[in-house]
Amino acid sequence: MKHRTLLEKLFRAAVQAADPLMGIRAHLPLPPVGGRTVVIGAGKGAAQMAAALESLWPGPLDGLVVTRYGYGCATRSIEVIEAAHPVPDAAGLVASGRLLELVAGLAPEDLVIALISGGGSALLPAPPPGLTLEDEIALNQILLSSGAPISAMNVVRKHVSTIKGGRLAAATKARVVSLLVSDIPGDIPSFVASGPTVADASTREDALAIVENYKLDLSPAVLSHLRSPAADAPMPDDVRLARDEHHVVASASVSLEAAARVALAEGFTPHILSDSIEGESRDVAQVHAALAREIATRGRPFSRPAVLLSGGETTVTLRGNGGRGGRNSEFALALGLAIEGLPVAALAADTDGIDGVGDHAGALVDGGSVARLRAAGFEPRKLLAQNDSYSGFAAIGDLLVTGPTGTNVNDFRAIVID
Repeated sequence: MKHRTLLEKLFRAAVQAADPLMGIRAHLPLPPVGGRTVVIGAGKGAAQMAAALESLWPGPLDGLVVTRYGYGCATRSIEVIEAAHPVPDAAGLVASGRLLELVAGLAPEDLVIALISGGGSALLPAPPPGLTLEDEIALNQILLSSGAPISAMNVVRKHVSTIKGGRLAAATKARVVSLLVSDIPGDIPSFVASGPTVADASTREDALAIVENYKLDLSPAVLSHLRSPAADAPMPDDVRLARDEHHVVASASVSLEAAARVALAEGFTPHILSDSIEGESRDVAQVHAALAREIATRGRPFSRPAVLLSGGETTVTLRGNGGRGGRNSEFALALGLAIEGLPVAALAADTDGIDGVGDHAGALVDGGSVARLRAAGFEPRKLLAQNDSYSGFAAIGDLLVTGPTGTNVNDFRAIVID
């Protein structure tokens, strides 16, 4: 595939720019006077964030972070627990309980540093009284297949929890400084991992409106909880959070700018479309393809050669039982159908290294991908209808496989037009 090397280089630049070390260094709080420093955290990048913090911190610290299976790394004094993502499991339930216990006994003179990154919602199951882990698993499965944007999903999640929506921070008397690697379109701090340490102004009425809008078939027990005052989460002006602060230390915006610099050095004019694109993957692909086609055939609105860059988080509404893939490989397949025969090549991948639940970060595609898929015995439109992009791209060798990257600023898309 032409431009494969360039596309992979752009992706690596985006991932490297999301390394939390530099951002943590820039926002490192002062050690407490006469108190302990305790580290808590959750997300796909939590272990790497913990290791980075240990390398920078001038005094003693300890604590616990939870990350996805296979995403751990060596740390000195901060314990790392691995649990399931995107569907919660018992290990995550244990980790949530331990985090709440860890902060509950701290004093006002102590400092809590919270290391939060994308994926923390699933890694921190903590069902309210009357609900079970199975209820939370079922809720996550319904949300993941609903087509709802991550912002809407997290409003529901934080109102069916005893740890999200600022509750973890509210559980301690210590001051909490949250350092966030944002995978959320628009970098809204309270949406990252459903905000365990950062409250927002959403209400249970907002959560119920989302349930109605997306026709979510929730269990009677979950609906009953959402209708009760027990679902209320702390508000941003909650007195328990008055001393707390939060900082976004890595985001999609920074990563896209890094990729743009690489594209320019390679002789292509970069154009960052947005770092906060949401919507159905195949629909977003159609819009990107229309722009790429206009550039390729008419030289407008941008002249060639060009690279289009975008980030955010798209969604996939499963049709039937679905197949294997993820939102990025589905974007690539839909894009491939729309750019057939054009001098266009593209990459769509998740910066954490895993697209959905597969072993791939995403996929690469160009104007010849549809022909190669058909030559391999696949009908691309049928693959798209079955949400089975993985099978086709695996057969023609165009999956992007990187393994866990240690960060997560969500989707990265690059489209090269000769």
